[in-house]
Amino acid sequence: MKKFILGTRGSQLSLAQTNWVVSELKKATNNEFEIKTIKTKGDTDARPLFTIDQKGIFEKEIDKAVSDQTVDFAVHSLKDVPSRLMDNLTLGCVPRREEVNDIFISNNGFTLQTIPPESVIGTSSLRRAVQVSRIREDITIKPIRGNIESRISKVKEGKFDAIVLAQAGISRLGAPGVDYTKLPISQFPPSPGQGALAIVCRVDDKKTLEMIRKIEDANSRIGVEAERSLSNFIDSGCRFPVGAYGYVEGEKVNLMVSAYSIDGKKSLIVEKSGPKNEAQKLGHLVAEDLIEKGIKELAVNWREKLGEWNV
Repeated sequence: MKKFILGTRGSQLSLAQTNWVVSELKKATNNEFEIKTIKTKGDTDARPLFTIDQKGIFEKEIDKAVSDQTVDFAVHSLKDVPSRLMDNLTLGCVPRREEVNDIFISNNGFTLQTIPPESVIGTSSLRRAVQVSRIREDITIKPIRGNIESRISKVKEGKFDAIVLAQAGISRLGAPGVDYTKLPISQFPPSPGQGALAIVCRVDDKKTLEMIRKIEDANSRIGVEAERSLSNFIDSGCRFPVGAYGYVEGEKVNLMVSAYSIDGKKSLIVEKSGPKNEAQKLGHLVAEDLIEKGIKELAVNWREKLGEWNV
């Protein structure tokens, strides 16, 4: 029996995710685990995410602890993990993915379609903000930060009429008494990696790699590999939002992607399929198609106008 030390953020959601990983690893192995919480820039910087021009704000300090051998491995929300890791680290395991869709939570049971005009909707994501505005131009969208519990509290207190967030967070927290409506993936393609967890370890740590791979979900890995490959080639992120969803059907992997202009009036949509053992190649092919269709011009427009946009 070996004792492994794992690093994670200290938020309730991060700990719920990490405890789930530990539970699954205990079912699959005969080991002990110690959780070490580590603060990240994303925990201490309260600005809206799109104003922070830095990748990995929720994982950098934790991955450094893995790299420095302070901890054996790290558990992250995969959407927070940059497509390129430190040279001595690897995405060692992708466990079974949760639902990838976004949800709409309001105080009075309203849906996105029925909420009154001029309502105030909170979201921490530029992608969600643009997707909402494409459907409801008559409502106000404002940035909201904080953990899931505090965001829900702000709806109950009347500070926001509704919020949009990922269903996976609610599912992992097991939040009781929270009513929501699912938003369709066709209109709200998720952020690359949404709903998935990432277990990061050192490339040369064979014992840890072998152990964590016991809870790998092959189809979840294939889907997110396609999404991350796409992100790598088009450099998407908090400051240029792109919706992407990769999923396996039989022997094929499908990848659907949408990108939007900053005013939401223009969109680029690409869907392609390929052999499921060529997920990264599929991400690259979709990226090339998007580049041909003008995605780099959209990205430049976002970066030029971001400071002017009052979400």
